[in-house]
Amino acid sequence: MQRGASEADVRRVTAVIEEMGFQARPMVGADRTAIEVVGSDRPVEGARLAGLPGVDTIVRITKPYRQASREWQAEPTIVRLPGGISIGGSEIVVMAGPCAVENERQLLSAATAVREAGAAVLRGGSFKPRSSPYSFQGLGAAGLALLDRARAETGLLIVTEAIDPEGVELVAAVADIVQIGARNMQNYSLLKTAGRAGKPVLLKRSPGATIEELLLAAEYILAEGNPDVILCERGIRGFDSATRNLLDLNAVPVVHRLSHLPIVVDPSHGTGRRDMVPPMAMAAVAAGADGLLIEVHPSPEHALSDGAQSLDRPEFARLMRDVQALADAMGRPVASPAGVRA
Repeated sequence: MQRGASEADVRRVTAVIEEMGFQARPMVGADRTAIEVVGSDRPVEGARLAGLPGVDTIVRITKPYRQASREWQAEPTIVRLPGGISIGGSEIVVMAGPCAVENERQLLSAATAVREAGAAVLRGGSFKPRSSPYSFQGLGAAGLALLDRARAETGLLIVTEAIDPEGVELVAAVADIVQIGARNMQNYSLLKTAGRAGKPVLLKRSPGATIEELLLAAEYILAEGNPDVILCERGIRGFDSATRNLLDLNAVPVVHRLSHLPIVVDPSHGTGRRDMVPPMAMAAVAAGADGLLIEVHPSPEHALSDGAQSLDRPEFARLMRDVQALADAMGRPVASPAGVRA
């Protein structure tokens, strides 16, 4: 809309858009108002809108991932979390913890290590979709209760995975961020339900997905009216068995060029090897990642899931010191746990 367009002008344009069978979403900015037109693949009759009072320009989105594109929103999305923590701005947010919640002692020990090292978010899976039906599948609702207790004791925010539409509400009641795992990146009913959950969503890239497919998956969440989507690069399938996956750090600058959404990197799943997690975490920060997901376990050799790629307490503390030094050199702060903000 034009600068100075009246509320009546905005209402008139909104009404015409809805008469045309689309949804109209006014976005009020400091300088002017823009109106998003969504809801159908049909062409929009631009001429019918261009002549309305107050209309300045009509911008057509050419990318298939419309709301995720830079054409839709030029400025980066900043996902704001409780405690003043944000993902997508200048801060680097580290999310760390065990792959799976196993028991109270294990989780609280990991959470304490994560907080003492300076990370802001505790990761831990209560529901675990595993390749084998005989592998540990997680504690379910009991694991969520333990995560809730860990947050109460440490002040850390919580990111944990929902694996089906029926479980989203249960997870969202505890999580500060609802995670959609790589295996479910194209589970569209789950994406839609997560988009309506009222919580930020961390969307992991599938090992076989292109970046465009990742952004199209994010579009399902955005289309439900949830703007708080965080993308995650966690490795793609390669041909070399030396590592678990091929960590595609190209995805960080590519996503930042194509999309306004923040992107974090998971070097634990990206490599599958404990010794490679620290160097690839540092490389991710250098590439401009908005955050890291690191697997931390008090006793990796006894972990029920992904022990080979989990750091112990001293290893994680050392990594956090290195990340802080690199971030300082780049002029970026590392987000502190809620309650200890500078």
